[in-house]
Amino acid sequence: MQEPVNGSELKCGLKQRHMTMIALGGVIGAGLFVGSGVVIRQAGPAAIISFLLTGGLVVLVMRMLGEMASAMPAVGSFYEYARLAFGERRKSGELAGFLTGWMYWYFWVIVVAVETVAGAHLVQFWLPDVPAWVIGLVLLVTLTLTNLVSVGSYGEFEFWFASVKVAAIIVFLFVGTLFVLGMWPGAGQAALPLASISANGGFMPNGIGPVLSGAVAATGFYFGAEIVTIAAAEAHEPERAVAKATNSVITRVLVFYAGSILLVVAIVPWNSPGMATPYVSALEAMRIPGAAHLMNAIILTAVLSALNSGLYAASRMMFALTRRGDAPRALAKVNKRGVPVRAILMGTLFGYVSVVMSYISPDTVFAFLVNSYGTVAIFVYLLIALSQLKLRARLERDAPGKLRVKMWCFPYLTWVAIAGMISIIVAMAFIPDQRKPLWFGVASVAVLLVVFWQRNRWRKGDGEFGVGRVEARPVRR
Repeated sequence: MQEPVNGSELKCGLKQRHMTMIALGGVIGAGLFVGSGVVIRQAGPAAIISFLLTGGLVVLVMRMLGEMASAMPAVGSFYEYARLAFGERRKSGELAGFLTGWMYWYFWVIVVAVETVAGAHLVQFWLPDVPAWVIGLVLLVTLTLTNLVSVGSYGEFEFWFASVKVAAIIVFLFVGTLFVLGMWPGAGQAALPLASISANGGFMPNGIGPVLSGAVAATGFYFGAEIVTIAAAEAHEPERAVAKATNSVITRVLVFYAGSILLVVAIVPWNSPGMATPYVSALEAMRIPGAAHLMNAIILTAVLSALNSGLYAASRMMFALTRRGDAPRALAKVNKRGVPVRAILMGTLFGYVSVVMSYISPDTVFAFLVNSYGTVAIFVYLLIALSQLKLRARLERDAPGKLRVKMWCFPYLTWVAIAGMISIIVAMAFIPDQRKPLWFGVASVAVLLVVFWQRNRWRKGDGEFGVGRVEARPVRR
């Protein structure tokens, strides 16, 4: 088996604590604190099942990634794995890698724009007189500079951002549990969780349909944990770091999501207006002083974390794309600190353009971007699962000693994950709210297919895409 070439001048500046918090922070985003209310209002208390179903799929994908990344830490991670799995020297392998890399880059640059706009509105909660575009510009420039300093700088910022989010969830789980058990000061005769959850129409008041559609909607909330496998190429002891980080996220993601959602529906009636801001309403019900300010600060931290990680993930995927001739060589240049400056600025530039579109064309261009990127994320996860299915057999044959992390019940659970993701894509065509995101996502993939076809035409002439292919060099450790 040919291993992916670590052709880069990236430096290894990420420690084990960075890797663990990057993985944990990646799955705790603003979607949990805000978007979960939408799912709960559709499915009722049974939204817990929605999050468990989707979370289960993400856990399986993370296990697959942990297996591949610990055995073959590579710049670009699953971009390289897709190429290897489908034939590195075949058109199918080139296409799989091209689609995986560019779809993932596309996802994160849109996240950069979305989170910049969201962060600006959150800061306006305290500074209502400052224009949103000014705040957004400050946030984007600040975190761009952070990423430009060094990979260690990114890791340190993400460590503290993620620490705040994880601490907030843990405290919420502890305090919320005391409240529903009637052990919190002022809780009075608070009902036990099961009694509260069964009120207002029962556990599944609207039937199974909204539960399944809620699982589809919740897919995007979990996306981000896979960044840890991209960061592996810049970590000390990448095999050990990835193994620990993926295991930690697997054991805790379901507790954080399912546990906190269970407490929210036990404290706040699922059909109440307060479910528009579920965690704020839960804190207010527990009589936590300054609940709105506290939750706004936590959500802002989640947004900044996503913005920080978006710049990092997009730049590293772009850097990986240059190595195989899938992006212009000029973007591969790194500075003396091992930072791919141009790749970072490329993602930032797209972010600036998208933010501008959010103000001048919110219902057309920006709406297309926002509606398409979630579906693209599902396509990426599907390609990851298909890649692992193919690569596992090769690893067992050629390098069994490298399988430090193994996918459970292979290949059965891999097939379960693949079937689950295909089911989500098919279900989107029958759920009114999900049809537009599905077709916009398909349109985005169609555009990439046209670009791939055009790239191959260019390569027939000079063998290059843009201005060339990057020569492979070892990672500096």
